[in-house]
Amino acid sequence: MSSEIRQRHQAASQSSSPPGSRSSSRGRRHESVTELPALQENGEPAMERTQMPLRARSSSDDGKMEDSSRHNATGDLTNAKAQQQVAKSEGKKRKIVVRIVSSLLMITTFLGLMYMGHVYICMLVALVELLLFRELVKVRYSAYFNTIQDTIPLFRTTQWLWFAVAIFYTYGDFFREMIVQGNPDLHWFSQYANLLPSVSFLLYSGTFVMTIATMQVGHIKFQLNQLCWTIVVLCLTVGQLKYIMHNILNGFFWFALPILLVVTNDIMAYVSGMTCGRKFIRRPFISFSPNKTWEGFIGGGLCTIFAAWYISKLLAQFPWMYCPTNKFAIWPASLQCTPDPIFVPSTLRFPSQMFELLPLSMSKLIPNVVQICSAVVDDGTSESSEPILTPCVSGNKSHTHHHFELLMTVYPVQIHALSLALFSSLVAPFGGFLASAIKRAYRLKDFDSIIPGHGGVMDRMDCQFMMALCTWVHYNTFVKIATISVPKLTWMYNELTEEEKREFLESITMVATRKGGRNN
Repeated sequence: MSSEIRQRHQAASQSSSPPGSRSSSRGRRHESVTELPALQENGEPAMERTQMPLRARSSSDDGKMEDSSRHNATGDLTNAKAQQQVAKSEGKKRKIVVRIVSSLLMITTFLGLMYMGHVYICMLVALVELLLFRELVKVRYSAYFNTIQDTIPLFRTTQWLWFAVAIFYTYGDFFREMIVQGNPDLHWFSQYANLLPSVSFLLYSGTFVMTIATMQVGHIKFQLNQLCWTIVVLCLTVGQLKYIMHNILNGFFWFALPILLVVTNDIMAYVSGMTCGRKFIRRPFISFSPNKTWEGFIGGGLCTIFAAWYISKLLAQFPWMYCPTNKFAIWPASLQCTPDPIFVPSTLRFPSQMFELLPLSMSKLIPNVVQICSAVVDDGTSESSEPILTPCVSGNKSHTHHHFELLMTVYPVQIHALSLALFSSLVAPFGGFLASAIKRAYRLKDFDSIIPGHGGVMDRMDCQFMMALCTWVHYNTFVKIATISVPKLTWMYNELTEEEKREFLESITMVATRKGGRNN
């Protein structure tokens, strides 16, 4: 209908103009268009528009329009930033809640397995080793997937074969020494356990041959780098976590204490860094980990040493924690033993020279410290008397300060805990820095997402490797110097020939007789 109306319009305008006048017809056509009311598409006249005189836009109008658009853009940007901050805050709160719930579940599982017995904790450690190896070798596998796929045959197979060989050799040796030789009920299995090193060597030889045989021209350098990476991962995981098994059998105390010390150091370092970070020392602590601060490192260490004193005292009161074992019970049973002297309370006398380094007034403020004075007792029987040492009495002018004494009833294991806390504060955190360096090198946020809110197992175990090895070294150096037990000695005796057994009995009888004569 709109097209018909336009045609009528054009016909009317053409009839009003004289023929042959083309320019005038154009002008009149223009005039007719401007004079007639505007029509809508449906043929109805549109609303009249008041014709306003045209004028040029001034610069002030342009400025107002620019200010208005700039104001609108700024408002939109502010609203967008506010929404992003709200979303970020909600996401952070949600992550904290998930992290706390996951932590509580891990703690509950850990305590439940400890209650069930040593065998279940050993199974947990074995599972952790498997997950750690998987996460670490996955780092380079994901980074170089395009190179590996359809190019290098049996790539993942050889990696897991190396892991299987390391596990078989490490725990085969552990099973033979700690379980078979240390348990009289399993001495019959020793003839088969002695074959474990030979089987391990055969597995190692086969894996070595397969690794070399699968090397491809053009990728040899990459495969050698990958072999080195696999060996490093095995040293970090299997090589060091093997000693956790020894710590478990030596007593849950030597397993739980280092873990608690590392957890305490991790938490308190985070709190110290958040509250005091870069307020006293602005120098960067670790260049590739800018979030780490000197305040966090120092504050975490001091809090860990303080906590070690009381954590060790608490754990030393339970036989389930300090009693060693070499038996694997499927069902939890009570564990009783004669406690080692380091788990028995004793009186500790601190050297008086310690207090000479402090001002006299400060030494008096130390709890339980006693000031000892020199005093002369005049009994009237002699011209001069020897001075005696006695606790100082305030106001007695005959008392002269001599030294300070501090006697405390402590568990000797608390002293050992302080040395472990020192290591967990100074050395163990660098395991976490190594993990940070690996993630930064391969542009990873976490090693995995198996633990909600925490990442992977490696993200939680990065500081535990060195700590487990340190605990084993400390135990065998300062706690239990003798590395042989009666069951193991019995096993060794049964391995002797008849002539060697006779010589051994004669020698041991002579030693016992000589020692008995000295005691009399």
